[in-house]
Amino acid sequence: MERKNAWNTYDEEECGKLHDIAEQYRQFISRGKTERECAGLTVEMAKAAGYRSLEEVRQSGEKLQPGDKVYAVHKKKLVILYAIGTKPLEEGMNILGAHIDSPRLDLKQNPLYEDGEMTLLDTHYYGGIKKYQWAAIPLALHGVVAKKDGSLVTLSIGEKADDPVLGISDLLIHLSGEQLQKKASVVVEGENLNIIVGSRPVKTGEDEKEKKEKEVFRKAILELLERDYGIEEEDFLSAELEAVPAGAARDFGLDKSMIMGYGQDDRICAFTSLKAQLEAEHPVYTAVCLLTDKEEIGSMGATGMQSRYFENVTAEVMELAGQYSELALRRCLQNSHMLSSDVSAAFDPNYASAFEKKNIAYLGRGMVFNKYTGSRGKSGSNDACAEYIGALRRIMDEAGVCWQTAELGKVDQGGGGTIAYITANYGMDVIDSGVALLNMHSPWEVSSKADIYEAYKGYKAFQKAEWE
Repeated sequence: MERKNAWNTYDEEECGKLHDIAEQYRQFISRGKTERECAGLTVEMAKAAGYRSLEEVRQSGEKLQPGDKVYAVHKKKLVILYAIGTKPLEEGMNILGAHIDSPRLDLKQNPLYEDGEMTLLDTHYYGGIKKYQWAAIPLALHGVVAKKDGSLVTLSIGEKADDPVLGISDLLIHLSGEQLQKKASVVVEGENLNIIVGSRPVKTGEDEKEKKEKEVFRKAILELLERDYGIEEEDFLSAELEAVPAGAARDFGLDKSMIMGYGQDDRICAFTSLKAQLEAEHPVYTAVCLLTDKEEIGSMGATGMQSRYFENVTAEVMELAGQYSELALRRCLQNSHMLSSDVSAAFDPNYASAFEKKNIAYLGRGMVFNKYTGSRGKSGSNDACAEYIGALRRIMDEAGVCWQTAELGKVDQGGGGTIAYITANYGMDVIDSGVALLNMHSPWEVSSKADIYEAYKGYKAFQKAEWE
């Protein structure tokens, strides 16, 4: 049951469409390197496509009608879009769900210190990473600083050509004999992921002992922060600052058939889902795009999928459509169908022993369906039912979508998870789907442009789907 390579199915016209979608995606992940930035871009694109704020509709006293398009944002990190269908909401929705957070380094609340005549920032890594991959690469600092007066300072340092970049040092090979004997998991330890931000002291005119007591290197950075950004040291206490790889996503490969960029897990599914949602005009079943936060750390918190926000907003939509009751809401959620969109592992010939070739995804063979994820004995997975998969096969084949099935590596090798098990708690049909990546969870991940295009096509087909 080997699937064909999608590139062999395209004529010149479709290749043009593919490259246009891929370029839009490349720009999206280059601009959106944090969940806040992705949420902002999503709202910007939604408004351009005719979506209105759900809160504005509610305050106006209007009622939602089939064909209306609304969005809701929670704490600037979670976005949900609804295109109201012709069928009653009680009969279910077609939901595309993805996450917009990615592995990174977060600054600690009290991060700034000096050591060895340098100034550094202390970090706590977010999500699963190979820590050694983050040393000796250029980093940018993105995020917000909330001040006591209620104002918000937005930072993006390291992306422009004339911006400085930051970074974490690595031990020179000449002195690394002991380091290289360590396991890869502790070659660089979490507490040593400290970002160098300066090495120039303030001039005090005092002797060396007095200079040391006054932390002149740290003081120099504090003066810079206050002068250039209006930030005091205590403002770090109410800041959300993320260190991410600096620079734009790039075409990858001599044939430019791939994209290398930061945060493709899972902004690759977020973008393709969003693009499909914005093109869903007058759907039969209400089309939903759910872009959530905190997936990389268990979907906890107010902006994670384990919060009640999605359920609450769906209740608001049903109320504004004149269709709400507690029982109708429960029926709506149970009768819904969902693609829990997240990335999958692509076969890597450099590490072939980690994969089972018949049941792994390949770059260029289209979007991926994972019947189950989890780890070792399917632990923690949502195992999609056969009937639902059969219906999806029909939908994708009728739409001419190239697709493949996969699992995440060999049975006892490891595993992963998505938000599927959470929405499955409502009783709805859910399956994991998405795009295969090389270098998953590394600073620079690699995807196939063909797979991006096929995911977009597949999500469009799903939003039009009708169920028996």
